[in-house]
Amino acid sequence: MQIQNHILEVLQLYEYAMAIGKSLDFKNNCESFIKLLLKRQNLNAAWVLKGKENYFETVYSLPKGTSLRVQGSELPLSIIDNEYILLDVEKHEILNQLSPITLKQGHVAVYNLKTIGFLFLYTKKNNLNQKELAQLKPVIDKFTTSLRASTAFEEQQNLLNNLEARNQELSDYAHMVSHDLKSPLRSIDTLSSWLQEDYKNSLDATGQQHLETVRENVLKMDNLIDGILQYSSIDKHNSDFYDVHPNKIISEIINSIVVPENIKLVVNELPVIKGDTYRVRQLFQNLITNAITYNDKEQGYIEIGYNNSEKGIFYIKDNGIGIDKKYHQKIFKTFEKLENKKGSSGIGLSIVNKIIEYYNGQIWIESEPGIGTTFYFTLPKT
Repeated sequence: MQIQNHILEVLQLYEYAMAIGKSLDFKNNCESFIKLLLKRQNLNAAWVLKGKENYFETVYSLPKGTSLRVQGSELPLSIIDNEYILLDVEKHEILNQLSPITLKQGHVAVYNLKTIGFLFLYTKKNNLNQKELAQLKPVIDKFTTSLRASTAFEEQQNLLNNLEARNQELSDYAHMVSHDLKSPLRSIDTLSSWLQEDYKNSLDATGQQHLETVRENVLKMDNLIDGILQYSSIDKHNSDFYDVHPNKIISEIINSIVVPENIKLVVNELPVIKGDTYRVRQLFQNLITNAITYNDKEQGYIEIGYNNSEKGIFYIKDNGIGIDKKYHQKIFKTFEKLENKKGSSGIGLSIVNKIIEYYNGQIWIESEPGIGTTFYFTLPKT
């Protein structure tokens, strides 16, 4: 008979264990386990209480609609130190705070769920004892672990939702600001061009230079606004990954920008990659224009190629001004630029870095001041 009872206990514990942790939803987790617990132990009600500052309130109950709110100071001191305790309904006032029902007889077993709170199990009859509480303890511990996982998952989801909402707000704000700024910039550019044209015979060289400086700064501001918009939209819209041909994209880029006659641009055969045209175009265009902008040689040279190694590394090499080693990480930060070049917004390499991160790739540089720079990066291949 003892062996038979032991087998039944083991099977019952196994059944409890199978009911725990099937969901990362807190209430679903409580539902599947506590319903089974009440049924198997002939219990009448159960409540899970979570801490809210200096008190505990019901976050799950069976029967549903009942609730218990307990001040921390009202809990028996023994439950704070111990893992479970059995309370006589008639002797503990905190059990009278249940609504809308009132407990008049029976016992309540209270399990300490550690950081989660407490589990209250109620029976009208005196059919709970210390031995039964001890037998349930391993199962309650597993239940506590599953509730911790549910709580952590819920907090993570809330955090992600808040971040997503905040990012959307920032993106909307960036678009709004850009729209509001672009209009007066266009007006300033138009008015300054009219002044240059209408008063070219009245203004001296200094006046003409001042107007030219105004227009250059307008152009910088316009480029900066475009850069901010591009940067804010890099990871906002998920797109399907498909075959992209870098050589075709680079050819289109070269035809759309001005490559100075003194700069030789060599494009080697590049492999087909997995990505989307919009981001790949931004990546190569920013690196190519950066190599052109910061080339100070009479005979400039830019080479775009691919190292067919195990990782598969793309590179863009130039013989420009070079970058001191202490700036190798700084240049990828937003608005960081080493020289105040005309048309440079200081955001191009930040966009490049963000695209590489979007593709789970890597980017790094090798450079020597006065000699040149090579940007290396990895992208997902087909």
